[in-house]
Amino acid sequence: MKVPTPLPRILIVDDEPAMRRMLRVGLGPDGYAVSETDRGMGALEAVRRRDTDLIVLDLGLPDVDGLEVIKRIRYAQSDVPIIILSNRGDEGAKVAALDLGADDYVTKPFGIEELLARIRVLQRHRVQPATDQSIIEAGELRLNLVHRTALIRGAEVRLSPREFSLLQLLAAHAGKVLTHSFILRHVWGIGTDVQYLRIYIRALRQKLEQEPERPTLLVTEPGVGYRLRVPEPAVSAAVLADASDSTFVPGRTLSR
Repeated sequence: MKVPTPLPRILIVDDEPAMRRMLRVGLGPDGYAVSETDRGMGALEAVRRRDTDLIVLDLGLPDVDGLEVIKRIRYAQSDVPIIILSNRGDEGAKVAALDLGADDYVTKPFGIEELLARIRVLQRHRVQPATDQSIIEAGELRLNLVHRTALIRGAEVRLSPREFSLLQLLAAHAGKVLTHSFILRHVWGIGTDVQYLRIYIRALRQKLEQEPERPTLLVTEPGVGYRLRVPEPAVSAAVLADASDSTFVPGRTLSR
C-alpha cells in the first residue's frame, strides 16, 4: 500500500490577524498545510518540534524580534527555509535578515502568486538530490565543478577563475537572494568594495544573458544583493477569499 506524501507544512508568523487569514486562505488551496502563530516563541517551538517545512515570518513581532528569531533558528542548526515579510523601503532589515540566514523576502504589498512562486522555488531547491556534487544545474545553466566549466543553453562559456567562483556561489543558492556582504565574504573575503562585485556581475551578464541590459538570469535585488533566477513552471491562479469573505481576485496584492 502506497503511503500518502505528507502535505508541505507552512508556518505563518505574524501578529496581524488579517494578514494571517489572507495568507492562510491564499496558501491553503495549493495543498499546503498551514498553521499560524502571532509570536516569535511560537515559531521557535515549531522548529524545535520539527513541525514545519517552511516559515513565512514578519519581522515586527510583539515578543521576540524577527531578526532574533532567525538567529536562534540558525543557531539551532535548522535549515528550514524562511521567507521574510518586509515593508517597502526597509532595506536595512532585509539585508540583516538575509545575512542572518533567511532565504528570501517579499515586500508588502505583494501578490499571492509571487509568494507561492518563491515558496515553490525554495521547496524544490531544498529537496534536490545531491547525486553528483561535481555538477550544478540551474535552469539553462550547468556548471562542472571539477573541470570548472560553464554551459549556458548548451554552449560553453569562458569564465575567469573569479567569475566562475561567483557564478558557482549564485548557482549553489539558485532562487535565493544573496546579499552583497554574503557574496563578497565568500568570493573575495573581507574588505572588498561592492563596486567590484558589480563589475563582475556585469561581466557575467555579458556572457550569460541573451539581453545583458535586461537580465533574466542574474537578477538585481535593489539595495540588497543578487539572485540567480531559475525558471518557474506556469501555475493556475487560485480563487481566494479575503478577510471579509468577499471574492479575492487572483493576483490581488496583500498588505497590512
